[in-house]
Amino acid sequence: MMSALTDLTVAAARAGLDAGDFSARELTQAHIDAMARHRTLNAFVTETPERALADADAADARRARGESAGPMDGVPIAMKDLFCTAGIRSTAGSHILEPFTPPYESTVSGKLKAGGSVLLGKANLDEFAMGSANITSYFGPVTNPWVAKDGDNRQRVPGGSSGGSAAAVAARIAIAATGTDTGGSIRQPASFCGIVGLKPTYGRCSRWGIVAFASSLDQAGPMTRTVEDAAIMLQVMAGHDPKDSTSAPYATPNFAEKLGAGVKGLKIGVPREYRVDGMPQEIDRVWNQGADWLRAQGAEVVEIGLPHTKYALPTYYIIAPAEASSNLARYDGVRYGLRVDGGDLKEMYENTRAEGFGAEVKRRIMIGTYVLSAGYYDAYYLKAQKVRSLILRDFTSAFEQVDAILTPTAPSAAFVLGEKQDDPVQMYLNDVFTVPASMAGLPAISVPGGLSDEGLPLGLHLIGRPFDEVTLLQVASALEEAAGFDARPAGF
Repeated sequence: MMSALTDLTVAAARAGLDAGDFSARELTQAHIDAMARHRTLNAFVTETPERALADADAADARRARGESAGPMDGVPIAMKDLFCTAGIRSTAGSHILEPFTPPYESTVSGKLKAGGSVLLGKANLDEFAMGSANITSYFGPVTNPWVAKDGDNRQRVPGGSSGGSAAAVAARIAIAATGTDTGGSIRQPASFCGIVGLKPTYGRCSRWGIVAFASSLDQAGPMTRTVEDAAIMLQVMAGHDPKDSTSAPYATPNFAEKLGAGVKGLKIGVPREYRVDGMPQEIDRVWNQGADWLRAQGAEVVEIGLPHTKYALPTYYIIAPAEASSNLARYDGVRYGLRVDGGDLKEMYENTRAEGFGAEVKRRIMIGTYVLSAGYYDAYYLKAQKVRSLILRDFTSAFEQVDAILTPTAPSAAFVLGEKQDDPVQMYLNDVFTVPASMAGLPAISVPGGLSDEGLPLGLHLIGRPFDEVTLLQVASALEEAAGFDARPAGF
């Protein structure tokens, strides 16, 4: 019974709890035990078993009184360690925040807490969410629970930056998890780990209390094993927050409203510019298969143009580091986090930041400071913002013709740990398909589409109109049903 409990989806767990088939404490204990068995994945920075059992007991007490906090009541989840959690260490995967315990709760984690979810722990991530493989964390890399078939047992990366969250959900040590997505950090690890990852429209979920990377791009979202679970979890996470000036002042719709409605009569766009040179044949194959599945269900699949797509990645790697450089200036050893003393104030700043930040974070701070500096601001940052407007205009024109856009999620399956570690450009190319939607602030979702020739998960990526997650989830549900993906990592 205990092992079966870790196979449940959010929807199934909620149904079982409501029916009295098991208690929230039993469900939580099963996941705590699974976490202990699979610590070699390094999916968590901080485990919170005592808090989890207390949350579970509170959920059981509510049900005994005939009450319920909401659709996530009693469901054990992992929280990406970028969300500040009151009284629980929140590190952002960095040495500079290693000792930081916030006295406040992020809006999203607070909503999930108020909704009755059970906090299993803080999931590992690339330092300050900067990375595509979850290898830049100060607390060590996360391992993907998937291994290739044919006896190739080399460890694979889970994708990044939300790799700990993705690995935890795929390995059945959390039913669901929160992630954050700046340029693909929910969707790409979801693809690598064979789960569902949803980046909502920018502004749909509050950024308040989330450690900032790039403020005009960061967005929280759910990581789950089904599209239905993503809709359920987003329902709890979303909503306007007056504490966040970028939070959209819109009512939260019923995200699950059209799940199962099918795609008959919808138009799905396939952008010709996403067929990049050197794309592996298996990526092209799963993409074509996805289009065929939607066509077979009554959707009209049409080719569209997004002419500025080729500029999205270089534009992103100007804007995101520039915003990171500004955001990370606050870590100086004075107010919170690590402090490394020096002979004077300037030396203390230098020592703290030199020891506190890892190589990738330093790289992006330097790039960002450079493009914001006098003489380069107009040539780089201002020009990048203009190109960003053109990318958004492409999508706006495309959505006059289509209801959703279908692309691959990533240009490859999960690669071997350490394979691209010394080549930042190759690492940045992992986000080539996910970055354009981020630049335009659009909702997008990765759904498992099949397995690679090596037996590793491949994701299909859908992009929707701004604030139209309902239609996006409707199409994703149809794609999920057609794919019938039920593979799981061996031994989990």
